[in-house]
Amino acid sequence: MMGTGAEVIRYLVQALGSLYLLIVLLRLLLQLVRADFYNEISQFVIKATNPLLRPLRRVIPSMGRIDSASVVLALLIQLLATTLMIAVLGFGIPNPLLMLLWGAVGCLSLLVKFFFWGLIAMIVVSWIAPGSRHPALILLFQLLEPVMGPIRKLLPPMGGLDFSPILMFLLINVIEILISGLAREIGLPPGLVLGI
Repeated sequence: MMGTGAEVIRYLVQALGSLYLLIVLLRLLLQLVRADFYNEISQFVIKATNPLLRPLRRVIPSMGRIDSASVVLALLIQLLATTLMIAVLGFGIPNPLLMLLWGAVGCLSLLVKFFFWGLIAMIVVSWIAPGSRHPALILLFQLLEPVMGPIRKLLPPMGGLDFSPILMFLLINVIEILISGLAREIGLPPGLVLGI
């Protein structure tokens, strides 16, 4: 049974670690989709990640459009958070390669959750405030469109209604099921890794 202090520490590591990990993953996505880096939200993401990314970029080169330093930073955040969680929960430290695999699964899970909630936000805004030019919505559109565009080609709007989000939700659910199966397969304890 976990004490109150350990529970508070676990909660803070989960909450703050997940938030910063999401910011790092957003930085990776921004570069991958070539989003507007002058957007106010993009500028925040850049300023929040630069202190840790700049030193990493000196030793880790990019691989094409993929910012390898952001990937490494995301995995390092996962490893640090997992190590803290293991210490708080009193478990023994597992194999570092297994922890790295757990971290990769956690990052993937957090990305899928971002797309899920981003899609919900876009749907709600399209009903409440269509045509809104808020910087967060513009950025969200830039991040989601590379995924939604090909789906729209498969399922074009019918009668003025866009059914592509339904297909996207189905795809997200399938990916989440696969991630959950993979997490069980590699013995990932629930609540030990950010994003799961």
